[in-house]
Amino acid sequence: MKKYQLKNIDCASCAAKIEDGLSKLEGVKSCSLNFANSSLLIDTDNIESVKKKIKDIEPEVELIEEEDKKILSSQNGIDLSLWRENKTAIVKIVLTVLLLGAGLIFEKDIHNTPYRALEYLIFLTAYLLSGWKVIVSAVKNIVKGQVFNEHFLMTIATSGAILIDAIPEAVTVMLFYVVGELFQNIAVNRSRKSIKALLEIKPDYANLKNDGEVKRVSPESVKVGEYILVKAGEKIPLDGEILEGNSFVDTSALTGESVPRKVKEKDIVLAGMINQSGLLTIRVTKLFSESSISRILELVENASSKKAETEKFITTFAKYYTPVVVFGALLLAVIPPLLFAGQIFTDWIYRALVVLVISCPCALVISIPLGYFGGIGGASRRGILVKGSNYLDALTKIKTVVFDKTGTLTKGEFKVAEIVSANGFKEEDILKYAAYAEANSSHPIAKSILDAYNNKISQINITEVNEISGHGIKAKVNPDKYGTGSDEILVGNDKLLHLENIEHDKCNIEGTVVHVAVNKKYAGYIVISDSLKDEAAETISELNKLKVKTIMLTGDNKTAAEVYANKLGIKEYYAELLPENKVEHIEKLLSAAHDGKVAFVGDGINDAPVIARADVGIAMGALGSDAAVETADVVLMTDSPMQVVHSIEIAKRTRRIVWQNIGFAMGVKLFFILLGAFGVATMWEAVFGDMGVAIIAILNAMRVLK
Repeated sequence: MKKYQLKNIDCASCAAKIEDGLSKLEGVKSCSLNFANSSLLIDTDNIESVKKKIKDIEPEVELIEEEDKKILSSQNGIDLSLWRENKTAIVKIVLTVLLLGAGLIFEKDIHNTPYRALEYLIFLTAYLLSGWKVIVSAVKNIVKGQVFNEHFLMTIATSGAILIDAIPEAVTVMLFYVVGELFQNIAVNRSRKSIKALLEIKPDYANLKNDGEVKRVSPESVKVGEYILVKAGEKIPLDGEILEGNSFVDTSALTGESVPRKVKEKDIVLAGMINQSGLLTIRVTKLFSESSISRILELVENASSKKAETEKFITTFAKYYTPVVVFGALLLAVIPPLLFAGQIFTDWIYRALVVLVISCPCALVISIPLGYFGGIGGASRRGILVKGSNYLDALTKIKTVVFDKTGTLTKGEFKVAEIVSANGFKEEDILKYAAYAEANSSHPIAKSILDAYNNKISQINITEVNEISGHGIKAKVNPDKYGTGSDEILVGNDKLLHLENIEHDKCNIEGTVVHVAVNKKYAGYIVISDSLKDEAAETISELNKLKVKTIMLTGDNKTAAEVYANKLGIKEYYAELLPENKVEHIEKLLSAAHDGKVAFVGDGINDAPVIARADVGIAMGALGSDAAVETADVVLMTDSPMQVVHSIEIAKRTRRIVWQNIGFAMGVKLFFILLGAFGVATMWEAVFGDMGVAIIAILNAMRVLK
């Protein structure tokens, strides 16, 4: 898949035609055109045939390579002033208004005189001045067999008005249309700028430190292992590890969090963070193309390739809607005068022309993609990455949210709270044996045991380690380097004791418990404490208010699971689960969910299989986690579970605005079609209504950014 920019793509229905045409082109495996940011994502080996096809469909549209984006930004009107951007159109509009005004002033005086030809000359000049581009575009499309579009509708409507001697009205209609198109383009470009501003978090340069010298270079040119300096107030340009300095960094561009984060030596920092104080020396750990900021930008910009059903429906609807209206208008022009006595063809042709003018589906075709893209952009500003508008729609249908416990609802910051000995073993011996057995484990519980032991562990004294999935660890260790032989140590949950037939007096112990056995003899257990995240209980409460069912899955023991579930207010929970057991539970929920979607929220690494299986997989606390970004459909860049609630709220707001636009546009169009059919609405009112609807719908779509 390769991404390109499209120059001069200002028509949403044209964008839909290009996407449809390219998808049917031989050699194109897949393609997605994003009208909201003028980009094309396409998988093909023959880009020349793609360019030719685009020229055939829309001659003015050009395909721009990604490297030429700077050329595009200066030529496509994104960064230019309003005047420079629309200078030609504004000049033509002003001249048309002057000619139309002059024609209307002298019309009565010369209408029935030998100078009537002058009247036609003035009005036709004004008509061609304002509408020449529209007429030429309509003719080109007709030659290519693409008849039913807004340019065709306007050309037919205004040409018909001229033929029935309503020339001033034809000029007025074309003028209104061109003015409306100008305002529509301005609204679209402003929307694009607003969305683009959300994504303007890409660092512009890096201060490369080399042989004692500091040189300003492009972030793309810096290699892994090189050193960069970041001064106070500068963006961190690449992912890396702090070698010297300490500071506070603003992570809001990545996470949406307003509170700065303190960083020091050996901490990992990510591209896009802003250094607020102090000088940092950073060793680069990832190329810019692999950095978190690049992944985020790529995800958000390409999210529209996975279109929502509403978008697909409107594109298909517009394809059939316009021809139906055209043939309906034709019948309206012909049938009444033939069936009813006293009816004049001119009157009914005029009514049919009014219907043609109002029938353009621009408001729908433009505003809906902008609405979804704005929703995705607005979510990203709050640290929520939604990988497609289809997932944004799916979030609105969620009826069940399944949470992993550790690291999702709890902080995952484990500490040894208590050591209980048995069978004559000492507490310090239990901790020492557990630490040696867990010495090579990266699990948070293992880390808490090692932190509590806080002594040097010699790997020579660990002769054998076997991990028993879902149970614990069996190891052979000799903590005393002067001793002989090795002890067989079992460290794990209650299931491990039963598996190895170790006699013990307690099975259900409150909290997270690690049992220890030495040479098949039960030594005691270690109680590990974890705490709930600050917003965990509030998240469950808010989901309950939204009538979303919450379930907790955990590998912890039943007693600990019950304690946490009661604190959170979760009624349904399942404990002592292996990763495959979690998948089984999700599959049961999916098969039972008939009227809603099931979401799973996990840490994005250990829970990758479950995240992938759910209707909507949500990875939380995934800042810098490649596994989370790859697997999940929605990535929450902070550790706050409340982001799950925010995700659903943003999705519902986006969908509500999209359906507002659909209802508003269809309602107004139907109203004007009826007015036109009954002879109440005039052509200029119809075009004013059509363009007004489009502009209002676009402005409404932009609300979702806030």
